[in-house]
Formats: sequence, structure tokens, C-alpha cells
Amino acid sequence: MKKKRRYLTATMPDGYVKTIGPTTDTFTHYWRIVAELPNGKTEVFWGHTRSLPEARRKRAPADDAARARGWKSFTFEIAELTEST
Repeated sequence: MKKKRRYLTATMPDGYVKTIGPTTDTFTHYWRIVAELPNGKTEVFWGHTRSLPEARRKRAPADDAARARGWKSFTFEIAELTEST
């Protein structure tokens, strides 16, 4: 049987809404890094994972990236994906 295509939506604490899809993958969580650069600008990195522990494992590489790229600061956030129409 063919898997149903669906849209997945994450709402971040600051109100930002990210929609992924249509997809047949079993993603459950969305993660986002908002990095503040030395020149005052921001850069955003994001992705989606198939479990909460997998999303949490993205935190350690973010620490390494902050040191390597010279970010002034960064915020790492995870939101649960919900199926939307």
C-alpha cells in the first residue's frame, strides 16, 4: 500500500511556524539554530528528525560550530511536528 503524503507543522516558541511537506517520511521533531554573528547579523540553520533523542544530539555539534565560526551567541530550539492539512 502506498504511504499517504502529509504536511508537518512545527510552531517555535517565538511564534515562527515551519511547514514541511508533502512528505511520506516519519519525521517527529524540527530543530533550529539561530546564530548571532560578530557583525550583528543572524544566520539560521534547521532540520527535522525522526525522534526527540536524535534532535537533542544536534546540540553538541552546534557548540562546536559556535566556536569554529566565531558566533557571539546562538539559540538551539526543538519543536514537535504535528500533522496538518
